[in-house]
Amino acid sequence: MPANETAPSAKKKGRRARLIVLVLVLGLLAGFGYGTYWSADTIRASFPQTSGTLSVPGLTGAVEVKRDAHGIPQLYADNDDDLFRAQGFVHAQDRFWEMDVRRHMTSGRLSEMFGPGQVETDAFLRTLGWRRVAEAEYNTKLSPDTKKYLQAYADGVNAYLKGKSGKDLSVEHAALKLSDDYRPEQWTPVDSVAWLKAMAWDLRANMQDEIDRALLANKLTPQQIEELYPPYPFDRNKAIVEGGRIEGGKYSPQGSGSGSGGTGTGGSRSQTPPASPVSTRPAPAADGFAETAGAPGASAGLRTRLTALSKTLDEIPAILGPNGSGIGSNSWVVAGKYTTTGKPLLANDPHLSPQLPSVWYQMGLHCRSVSAKCQYDVSGYTFSGMPGVVIGHNKDIAWGMTNLGADVTDLYLEQVKPEGYVYDNKVVPFETREEEIRIAGEKSKKITVRTTNNGPLISDRSDELDTVGARAPVTGSAPDRGNGYAVALRWTALDPGKSMDAVFKLNRATDFASFREAARDFEVPSQNLIYADSKGREGNIGYQAPGRIPIRGGHDGRTPAPGWDSKYAWKGGKDGSGGYIPQDEMPYDFNPARGYIVTANQAVTESGTGAGKYPHALTSDWGYGARSQRINDLIEAKTKDNGKISTDDMRAMQMDDGSEIAALLTPMLSKIEINDPDVRSAQKLLDGWNYTQEPDSAAAAYFNAVWRNILKLAFADKMPKELRIEGSCLNVHDTSSGPADDLAEVVRECGTRDADSAQPDGGDRWFEVVRRLVKDEKSTWWHSPAVRNKPAATTRDQLFARAMADARWELTAKLGKDQSTWSWGRLHQLTLKNQTIGTEGPGFMQWLLNRGPWNLGGGEATVNATGWNASGGYGVTWVPSMRMVVNLHDLDKSRWINLTGASGHAYHGNYTDQTTLWAKGDLLDWPFGKEAVDRATVETLTLKP
Repeated sequence: MPANETAPSAKKKGRRARLIVLVLVLGLLAGFGYGTYWSADTIRASFPQTSGTLSVPGLTGAVEVKRDAHGIPQLYADNDDDLFRAQGFVHAQDRFWEMDVRRHMTSGRLSEMFGPGQVETDAFLRTLGWRRVAEAEYNTKLSPDTKKYLQAYADGVNAYLKGKSGKDLSVEHAALKLSDDYRPEQWTPVDSVAWLKAMAWDLRANMQDEIDRALLANKLTPQQIEELYPPYPFDRNKAIVEGGRIEGGKYSPQGSGSGSGGTGTGGSRSQTPPASPVSTRPAPAADGFAETAGAPGASAGLRTRLTALSKTLDEIPAILGPNGSGIGSNSWVVAGKYTTTGKPLLANDPHLSPQLPSVWYQMGLHCRSVSAKCQYDVSGYTFSGMPGVVIGHNKDIAWGMTNLGADVTDLYLEQVKPEGYVYDNKVVPFETREEEIRIAGEKSKKITVRTTNNGPLISDRSDELDTVGARAPVTGSAPDRGNGYAVALRWTALDPGKSMDAVFKLNRATDFASFREAARDFEVPSQNLIYADSKGREGNIGYQAPGRIPIRGGHDGRTPAPGWDSKYAWKGGKDGSGGYIPQDEMPYDFNPARGYIVTANQAVTESGTGAGKYPHALTSDWGYGARSQRINDLIEAKTKDNGKISTDDMRAMQMDDGSEIAALLTPMLSKIEINDPDVRSAQKLLDGWNYTQEPDSAAAAYFNAVWRNILKLAFADKMPKELRIEGSCLNVHDTSSGPADDLAEVVRECGTRDADSAQPDGGDRWFEVVRRLVKDEKSTWWHSPAVRNKPAATTRDQLFARAMADARWELTAKLGKDQSTWSWGRLHQLTLKNQTIGTEGPGFMQWLLNRGPWNLGGGEATVNATGWNASGGYGVTWVPSMRMVVNLHDLDKSRWINLTGASGHAYHGNYTDQTTLWAKGDLLDWPFGKEAVDRATVETLTLKP
């Protein structure tokens, strides 16, 4: 009998068994076995001391920790070491459980905390070797000052840990101690550096697209695949940098100012790039390989391995969010000549997975007197477990980040033999190492990691792949089968770098030159960095694209490549020397004539060989510009006829929830003749709708249900099972022995993809796909077979009518028959889940640690980007993880908000005290100067030597 593809995996069963033990322990802690008083004592035992005096070994002077009503700390010290030692101490006070889990995850040691259910995850992460790379960075790449700060930070964490375990650290640690006598180990500098690898993994850009394009070849033609990955619409959605050239090995932006203060002169404020020509990029080969791989016989092995790899990726903890079209961010900066303050305004809201606590921790790091021995006066968003400020401002400049989306990963199909792998007709021995995975409550497990010149064999980590080599046919120019095939990962983050240096340089930067110098070291993850200062009459604004971006040979990185052929390797070889775009040739902009810069994961600039084209390939898998162009339009509308933008205008833009796809499709949907009176009444909800997705909007609820059903009928039902959501089953013709025909046996085929990564996800790539197809009313994509009492669809409007009916009955089931009670927020809900033992298990555990739901507005590819996967449902899967607006005229009038709160302790008053404000779009005051901080302070803790 066929396997039950919807049953829980052994991994999940093991993890859940482990969690059941934790639930029982937490039940005792909640008072069910030991009484209410003991419960309160246990819960409060880990709450930090936030006033009075504490001794911290290693300090050379007193450090003040001033907290406002939301528990946000501002630290004041007299030297750098004391400042970062105190930062480590305070992070540990509020967030040590989060820090402890993160370091176990980044080092592939989750099994030590959570038992056998995490062995497969640990094995995969050990294969990637994040911890090993972090150790190499610390030992060979980072500056002496950075290493000194990292050590001071670690000393601060360890000062907090001294003498503490179990309930003194957190409720979660109390549960682990009672079930396994777990005691946390000392913090190390490498624990901090390794966190950057997790950040880079979740922002690794198009790896999932590369897998998906190859898997689509199981069922679709190369032309159909290209229709699902259309080229970026440069004629409609502006790139970040409009034009530019490279001269003398340096990039020069088009139309930038001189940098002398002010915003430049000349040129049109709203230049529109010329329409891009028809895409000349090669379509994927019919076997899903790189376009001229010449190895069609290896395709079966490739697909089998990629299918299993995709399942493995679904199981890896996504600390920042599900990788794909959703993950991104908004940031923009407006020059002083267009603001009410006369100085720049800068906004940022990174779109990441909803976390509890938030991935961000707000904090100010202040030297009482800035000098050579104490160089920092900076405030913003930090990562618990890592020193410094990641996004924010100092007294001179402000900066923000969005995901650049550069293609920094490649998958290689390797032909393997017992003695090694094939490369240019020779067998090369693997680099091997043995890793021991310790498992709570069980014996350790050992794994062997094999590495090629293209990176580690990540396909070794799936039991499902053990026999693929024996099955994979080999014909054409592919090598002899030997023992079969494996998949290797080439990724820039697996080469040691200096991104940790960049964090401290950004924190100290004083002008655009020092900002760009800091960006040179921000190698992974590759980010769009925006900039503002208040120098001169109107201040300055700028942009820099940093990052380690590979120069490829033989292919464009859009599909897996044959690892046995050297022409497909990255230039410069495995060590990367000479193999990356020079930093002097990376795009930047400074005081552009248009007076603003917008980055929202759209194309950085248009690549090509013509005038004004950028000569290097960054990626072809950009976001498609729905959010970025909306922000551009909002700015231009506000500044038309000499209008000015205020801080509150920037906040309002962040909450804009207009839907581009609704504006395109609603007029078509409204014209379709509907006979069913119930469906017709739902259709009428769209009459007069302004396409905004507010929480109480019935029209938004209905439209998004229609959109989801259009995607299902037109695309999902035509995709291979490897991309469809788990449990979605279709009757299909069996193609296992050749192309389908009318005589082929009909079999039941069920999807296998996790809900967060299933396709079609409904993001702005799908906006672009549908935008191009709606003009062809008889496209075969609009064909859908008859089902039960529903007739077959052969045209666009017939399929749209089917989708409208299906949406009506879906919402009737979910929200009730009475349309007056429908609302988008009831469908589109955010539940904040503790990202460790709050993500699985019975409802009691979720009640104990999780919070919500909140009914949200916004949606997919809107500026207020509360994302949802259309294949998986309407629940919120990623969010603006924080929002900030920096006022360069008066930094004390800047505003900020976090998704949750400062505390990671489940019953602390600052656990989720910012969430309701965040959901409404409110921002908190962001004090920076000492007088403003003192006015906001409600508690002061003095740390002494």
